[in-house]
Amino acid sequence: MLKKMRWRFIGAAMAAFTAVVLTLLCFVNLWNYHSVTDQQDEALLRLMETETQKMPFSPGRGTPPFDDWSHFSPEVQYSLRFFAVHYLSDGEVLRVNQDFIASISKSDAETYADTVLESGKAQGYESGYRYLVDTTEDETVVLFLNSEREIQTMRSLLWITLAIAAVCLVVVFGLVVLFSRRAITPYLKNMEAQKQFITNASHELKTPLHAISGYAELMKDGLVPPEDTRHFAEKIYSEAQRMIDLVEDTLRLSRLDEGAADMQWAPIDLYETAKSAMQELTAPAELKNVSIRLEGKKTVIQGIPQLVSGIVFNLMDNAVKYNKDGGLVIVRLGEEKGQAVLTVTDTGIGISPEHQERVFERFYRVDKSRSKSTGGTGLGLAIVKHIIAKSHANLELESEPGKGTTIKVVF
Repeated sequence: MLKKMRWRFIGAAMAAFTAVVLTLLCFVNLWNYHSVTDQQDEALLRLMETETQKMPFSPGRGTPPFDDWSHFSPEVQYSLRFFAVHYLSDGEVLRVNQDFIASISKSDAETYADTVLESGKAQGYESGYRYLVDTTEDETVVLFLNSEREIQTMRSLLWITLAIAAVCLVVVFGLVVLFSRRAITPYLKNMEAQKQFITNASHELKTPLHAISGYAELMKDGLVPPEDTRHFAEKIYSEAQRMIDLVEDTLRLSRLDEGAADMQWAPIDLYETAKSAMQELTAPAELKNVSIRLEGKKTVIQGIPQLVSGIVFNLMDNAVKYNKDGGLVIVRLGEEKGQAVLTVTDTGIGISPEHQERVFERFYRVDKSRSKSTGGTGLGLAIVKHIIAKSHANLELESEPGKGTTIKVVF
């Protein structure tokens, strides 16, 4: 898969770069063509004025307004090679002007002019010459300007740009091949993470579904004594609630992955946020015989209220769930070096060093059997990690198996 994905990336990158290079190549050469052609046409217009007005062309001694060469380099007039064929209105050749070209005979000039008139075009290129046709009531003049040097210049530029483009394509191809693996690695890791997430989520959903199905089947078949019906119904409710929690946590992670751009930042009192979370967790804590103690003072930060509440609640919820019977959760609010600090300490089961880096992964559990009994979805700390990244905060974890865990969040 890696090889196939890599070559797809290379193909897409090279296709895009080739399109850009070809666009630039066409632009440069078309611009050069039009620039050269416009200059040739302007020269033809000046020369045609001298031909139609019967004023002989004399380089360097213009006869304004018919011989105005101010737009050209002073040397241009001396380098022009041209000839003209004049026709009467009945098509008979009136005269041929060959004074400024030596390589064309009278018959050659007439042949070129006849070919141009047969084409019906008023201007264009013919055998290395740029031509212009001017028709009046009395005569038709076909004027030819030698353009071999200009055509050769355009061809040279075309070949040079093609060579440069080819070299650029080869160099870029080499660089893309060289760096393609590094470029697609994050994408592949993301795909693998998504695949693993889907697999884990399916497994987590399948477990309570099987339990619900089993309990319901026993009740449907009348195999549950009436006195046990309430117990089975509680089991079904518990497993259904677990599925609901899992779906809600999954949706919460999905929204966090999409970003927090639409959420508003505002002043938040961490002490009041922790106090509110403590009230929500009073009942679960009493069921586990766990005490929650809040210490500190009013601590205000700038943040996104929904996300900061998620950090505080999930950390305190985890501290309660994975605590011991008769355990304690201490939540401290304060400042260190001018920054707000939230610290959640528990006297629970603790986390061994080899698991501490992975507890923030989705669905990762240190003790799967214990996690099931506590009702956790395996997404709580993953949500915390995402929220902390969105809130531009930092997280530190200290834990010792059998003694408890301390998680510090610096805002």
